[in-house]
Amino acid sequence: MFDLAVLDPSSLLPFILIGFAAQLVDGALGMAFGVICNTLLVAVMGVPPAQASARIHVVEMFTTAVSGISHLIHRNIEWPLFWRLLIPGVIGGVLGAYVLTSLHSDAVKPFVLAYLVAIGIWLLVRGILYPPKVQKPTVIAPLGLIGGFLDAAGGGGWGPVVTSNLLVQGAEPRKVVGTVNSVEFFLTLTVSATFIYHLGFDQIAGATLGLLIGGVLAAPLGAFMAKRFSVKLMLTLVGVVLTATSAFGLYRALA
Repeated sequence: MFDLAVLDPSSLLPFILIGFAAQLVDGALGMAFGVICNTLLVAVMGVPPAQASARIHVVEMFTTAVSGISHLIHRNIEWPLFWRLLIPGVIGGVLGAYVLTSLHSDAVKPFVLAYLVAIGIWLLVRGILYPPKVQKPTVIAPLGLIGGFLDAAGGGGWGPVVTSNLLVQGAEPRKVVGTVNSVEFFLTLTVSATFIYHLGFDQIAGATLGLLIGGVLAAPLGAFMAKRFSVKLMLTLVGVVLTATSAFGLYRALA
């Protein structure tokens, strides 16, 4: 039975703050909500990786639904690219969620943190080399499969992995962001259903509400930051913070 104690305001506050901070950055960059939340939940608060990823994906069902509708209205979706990403992404997401829930959290945690360190370094490099070079896109379906798997197993990374790689390959930025964000709704829906099936709703309900409240409160400020802050600077700073935080969490997990 669902325990109303998880809705206590004092217990929700840390998750509200995490959701708020992650959405500020995501609003400015168009990515990184998942990896920031997962880094803080796993490395700082000690939440088991499967529960952290489940909570994040349930929240992202709401945020990506709004984002997808917005991109649809503004005709930012490239439908051939959408379908080539959707099916591999969903398959990868289900596999990633299944693997994460099938293993003991102590065994998984170092790998998740190592992945988050790698994402942090990737964002740092992207910031230093921003803007990306223009090249012809060649890899799509395998990228969707890998991105979906890592997003579910690592608690985030669909945007940094898929969007960044497509931009580096030379795809049109507006279409890439709109299409990848729209696919992400279906990915988060599938991954969330997989986690809820394996973990149960009680394991994720209270913290998920906190992340959602924080994300909603920060959304207007994130949009403001997108117009005021340099993308290069934000990518570099986020890369540094994620790398340092995840590396510290990895050190504690291995010590």
